[in-house]
Amino acid sequence: MKAIRRFTVRTVLPEPLRPLQELAQNLRWSWHPETRELFQSVDPDGWRAAAGDPVRLLGAVSKQRLSALAQDRRFLRRLSTASEDLSDYLTNPRWYQSAEAEPAELPSAIAYFSPEFGITAALPQYSGGLGILAGDHLKAASDLGVPLIGVGLLYRHGYFRQSLSREGWQQEQYPVLDPNELPLGLLREDDGSPCVVVLALPGGRSLRAHIWKAQVGRVPLLLLDSDVEENHPNERDVTDRLYGGGSEHRLLQEMLLGIGGVRAVRTYCRLTGHAAPEVFHTNEGHAGFLGLERIRELGGDFDSALEAVRAGTVFTTHTPVPAGIDRFDRELVARHLGDGGELAGVDVQRVLELGMETYSGGDPNVFNMAVMGLRLAQRANGVSTLHGAVSREMFAGLWPGFDPDEVPISSITNGVHAPTWVAPEVFRLGARQIGAQRAEDAMMIGLSDRWESVADIPDAAVWETRRLLREQLVEDVRHRVRASWRQRGAGLAELGWVDDVLDPDVLTIGFARRVPSYKRLTLMLRDQDRLMELLLHPERPIQIVVAGKAHPADDGGKRLVQELVRFADDPRVRHRIVFLPDYDMAMAQHLYPGCDVWLNNPLRPLEACGTSGMKAALNGCLNLSVLDGWWDEWFDGNNGWAIPTADGLTDEDRRDDLEAAALYDLLEQQVAPRFYDLGGHGGGLPKRWIEMVRHTLTTLGPKVLAGRMVRDYVSQLYAPAARAHRAVSGDAARELAVWKRRLREQWPRVSVEHVEAGAVGDSPELGSTLTVRVQVALGELEPGDVDVQAVSGRVDDSDRIADPTVVSLKPGGRPDVDGRWHFEGPLTLDRTGPFGYTVRVLPTHRLLASPAEPGLIAVPAESEGMTAGVLR
Repeated sequence: MKAIRRFTVRTVLPEPLRPLQELAQNLRWSWHPETRELFQSVDPDGWRAAAGDPVRLLGAVSKQRLSALAQDRRFLRRLSTASEDLSDYLTNPRWYQSAEAEPAELPSAIAYFSPEFGITAALPQYSGGLGILAGDHLKAASDLGVPLIGVGLLYRHGYFRQSLSREGWQQEQYPVLDPNELPLGLLREDDGSPCVVVLALPGGRSLRAHIWKAQVGRVPLLLLDSDVEENHPNERDVTDRLYGGGSEHRLLQEMLLGIGGVRAVRTYCRLTGHAAPEVFHTNEGHAGFLGLERIRELGGDFDSALEAVRAGTVFTTHTPVPAGIDRFDRELVARHLGDGGELAGVDVQRVLELGMETYSGGDPNVFNMAVMGLRLAQRANGVSTLHGAVSREMFAGLWPGFDPDEVPISSITNGVHAPTWVAPEVFRLGARQIGAQRAEDAMMIGLSDRWESVADIPDAAVWETRRLLREQLVEDVRHRVRASWRQRGAGLAELGWVDDVLDPDVLTIGFARRVPSYKRLTLMLRDQDRLMELLLHPERPIQIVVAGKAHPADDGGKRLVQELVRFADDPRVRHRIVFLPDYDMAMAQHLYPGCDVWLNNPLRPLEACGTSGMKAALNGCLNLSVLDGWWDEWFDGNNGWAIPTADGLTDEDRRDDLEAAALYDLLEQQVAPRFYDLGGHGGGLPKRWIEMVRHTLTTLGPKVLAGRMVRDYVSQLYAPAARAHRAVSGDAARELAVWKRRLREQWPRVSVEHVEAGAVGDSPELGSTLTVRVQVALGELEPGDVDVQAVSGRVDDSDRIADPTVVSLKPGGRPDVDGRWHFEGPLTLDRTGPFGYTVRVLPTHRLLASPAEPGLIAVPAESEGMTAGVLR
């Protein structure tokens, strides 16, 4: 019979074991090996049955076992040590509190909003790279002592569990998650009642949500949950699934995340005394409505509130293609945010303008969440150097007249949380060299540019560790393949072949990620005969482990999965290539360390960053990747291989053929020969391969750390945003809003009227200086409102200036009788060859983060022949 109501009966621990509860509820255990080992010793079989989840373990351990442990002095000493270590971690000053971090300049707190968080497989609130990145961001912030508050949604079904049909078609299951069985606590008011966030909906309805808190080391993570009895069934289901439902369902999720998330943060700070955030960080556009809620909080003049909100907001885009951005019908947004909706009293037309696609090719009838995110944030960034450039190009239409390089979107390359992703065996290898504490600091903080001590690890130790990790992966893969085939309907008698799946002495390649078409899961299948030859090569075979989920609504992605599965089902190669269903963090933590090569072959430049290769690299795995995302900036020729790409080729089939052939060539001619090269060096070890592993760890190790990433966010974005937040408030915000309003009104009257430069003669010489004089009409603006610049440099055949030098010209005297202002300054001929210059007028104000911020520019009229003065 089916129960009509479900609740969780919690274990009552004996008094001496009470610290276990705190250790289980703080997710630091997910990246702290000693704490995990302590829980494993409570009940090794129960630990395996609980899939490494301490909360589930403690809920199932027998009363007799608990009583025995409460009398076990050795266990109690270990428990006391673990408890004291957690207390030290939570309370002692860390990097952020050190003088090096310049605490007076830093924000008192940062609120970090994301639609998903991948902290641990025990809290399945993630679908892929965006969520794992957000989880690593929180963990690294905790390690560094950064006062972050995470904000997300609690999805009662998570993303989905993936299995395969007998025919290899992806199937989805949505198990119900009970928050009481997860490492969460319900946030409660002082009287014990659950805290409630309420959003107004059209038609007098409301959306209520409870706030659950996960403790991620030092960082609280607030998760809003709409499964509240007072809600109508439709509203209860708002947080049912990650990335599920139709357009209105997604809009309600994003309203709850952004608007409800700000209210949850305010509630948490009120109840705990936590410092109020000075900086709000929007991880992708899904949480962009947080800016509207903060405008509503401030009240008063919309423009002044907007400037105050923008000053302290950071927006990170992870999307390299417009199709990956959430866009809603304008009328749907207006109905939910206008009168009778959630933001009553806020001018809905001003709100709609924030999300309007005003650029060429934009749709005026949609509300674009990324566009709103950029307009609500004074600082924005992509997640790798190449992705920053792609983002500036993609969003350049929001800053008309500016070259893409000047679009105010910077880049901070992602990183990964080493304590989560580095195998214990790899950590111990480093700890034996430099000591456990130094090794832990190197992984968490990583202030060194290189990990020189890795160079002293003996070749035999490196190779022995690599083989051990490969052996562990083979064991895990066989277990998963057998379980998958049982789910597909195979009997045990049919599965004897599984014992021969993979070989711990064969070159092992990993490929695991989400399955959108641009990641090209099946590129490796382009020439199946050639792939078979590589898999079955008599002297230098390869083996491949593949995993990944297609979005439930993406039948194209599911067909790619099925194509790969059918190839892997072939009895000729099924011992050499496998597809593992239900890719998640638990699988990944075996997969990254156990592979020798990590394969990544997206369509360049559509991979924003690609952090899976970073996790592999931290374990001594070499990357074989298209030069995209992070690999484009950090590949150096000795840390892996770059797959050549046919950039610009419009025939997609031809491009795939060429790039697949290049992949096969690399595997056959470089990768496999290097791995199996044991001769000529003595010792029976692949010396050159080991040297590449060592070089990868030495040079890439410090770069790919989430600790490095979060330190970059602190110095490049959080600290400047905090300073701007303090500067742009009250009267200063009103001043800036009034100035911008006047600027927009007057800018149509701003023009470059005349440009002249001193004579340069017939043959200008390197190092000579000209004087540039410009006459500019400013309308009712003053010279102090603008920056008149001379822009010069080498020019191409179309007179475009490359790598320009910019010099601000100085105003002279008063305007002439026609009201024109005069500016002048030096122009140095600092480069040989074709040289050119132009001038431009930009707004300037002490409270702007960038002169491009208002999106206004004036240049000479082309009809006057003044776009560039070319000196040849």
